[in-house]
Amino acid sequence: MTPMIAKPVFVRWGAKLPALAFVLLALMLLALPVQNARAQARALPDFTDLVEQVGPSVVNIRTLQKVSSRQQPMGPGDEEMMEFFRRFGLPMPNMPRQAPRPNRPTPEEEVPRGVGSGFVYSQDGLIMTNAHVVEGADEVLVTLTDKREFKAKIIGADKRSDVALVKIEANGLTPVKVGDVGRLKVGEWVMAIGSPFGFENTVTAGIVSAKQRYTDDTDYLPFIQTDVAINPGNSGGPLINMRGEVVGINSQIYSRSGGFMGISFSIPMDEAVRVVEQLRSQGRVSRGRIGVGIAPVSKELADSLGLAKAQGALVTSVEAGAPADKAGVEPGDIILRFNGKPIEKSIDLPRMVGEIKPGTKATVIVQRRGSTKELNVTVAEIEPEKPAAKATPAESKSKGAAGQALGLTVSELSESQKKELRVKGGVSVDATAEAAARAGLRQGDVILAIGNVELASVKEFEAVVAKLDKTKAINVLYRRGEWTQYALIKPAN
Repeated sequence: MTPMIAKPVFVRWGAKLPALAFVLLALMLLALPVQNARAQARALPDFTDLVEQVGPSVVNIRTLQKVSSRQQPMGPGDEEMMEFFRRFGLPMPNMPRQAPRPNRPTPEEEVPRGVGSGFVYSQDGLIMTNAHVVEGADEVLVTLTDKREFKAKIIGADKRSDVALVKIEANGLTPVKVGDVGRLKVGEWVMAIGSPFGFENTVTAGIVSAKQRYTDDTDYLPFIQTDVAINPGNSGGPLINMRGEVVGINSQIYSRSGGFMGISFSIPMDEAVRVVEQLRSQGRVSRGRIGVGIAPVSKELADSLGLAKAQGALVTSVEAGAPADKAGVEPGDIILRFNGKPIEKSIDLPRMVGEIKPGTKATVIVQRRGSTKELNVTVAEIEPEKPAAKATPAESKSKGAAGQALGLTVSELSESQKKELRVKGGVSVDATAEAAARAGLRQGDVILAIGNVELASVKEFEAVVAKLDKTKAINVLYRRGEWTQYALIKPAN
């Protein structure tokens, strides 16, 4: 069989071109790949100028903790590992105890606790970082890029936003430029500088993957999601746009393996600055509350209620005596607007209310059984967070098969915890897995009722759960902070 050879195809121009024209045309065609390559090279970002511009404003933060001689010191690198598991919500490993060493810490000796990052907010030594970086620290050490080290004073820390402000006694520092988060676009190049695993001034880069992302850790922050590599030690460092402006504080990652998987979250700078200015002026952050439990509005629910689209916040519970209760808000209402602003997603409401100064009067537009109502509510203040009381060894913990079948490990509430939470009964969630974790329950929640049965003790919890039909969805009324809400534990498919 004779092979077929493609013949060259010639285009008839209608007139003969001079030889010079053919030469020019050939040169132009040859130049196209070079021009395309140059265009692509110009499109790729160059971060060198940004590093020189912002790098001097980024600091390394180390924290120290006092230990007694009875406590076993951690080995080299253990503090970074502990911070890693603590921050990313992973089970704490059984870290091997170190063999006794001659130089064991004496009473009240300070040992390394963790590492993190931060950046200069003002010339006179104010440093922004994450609250979890300095949480529990007895001493905070800040190291500048010129290797000067300072002891820092914690001005304030806000756990809800994970923002902290510390102060060092230094002047003439170079503060960062704060960028406009509103101008930030998905797909835009961004850069991070920090101290992952203690490696100071490490630069990583990527793009903005999404905006207005919410996680289980907070209802108050619409995070910036990026694919910038963030690891333990990057926490508290800046997220920088291509104009050399800080648009976020690197805070956390999403991971199923414990390592970086391409999803990182940063606190938007407009939210962070709002928090920092309150910490700077009064040492704490005040937020508004109206006292409702909420849930998303599904498409099916929206259709059944005659809503044009799935929007607003479904009121699942109203706290007795709270501002919403006094204003006439009822369970089953759909809150459509708050203080003139539309609520696209239910998660928008806590942030909107939180931004309102306590004592301010606001309007609430609700849909109730096919009609809309305008209610007036006076916003109250969320009480400052208090550390939860620690359980004593004598307190009972549920490890029974009934609770484990739902993925729940619970323990008794102490009388002090009940008084602090202002509840009569309930059990504390110590760990969640499988069905309970999928339902959104997490450690620290307080279960008040399950299967429509109020709980008073762990024994009662086990008895009630043992009788439930676990092939059907089980409703759980639980308390998280100031909010009481429902979750549905559904059987695995």
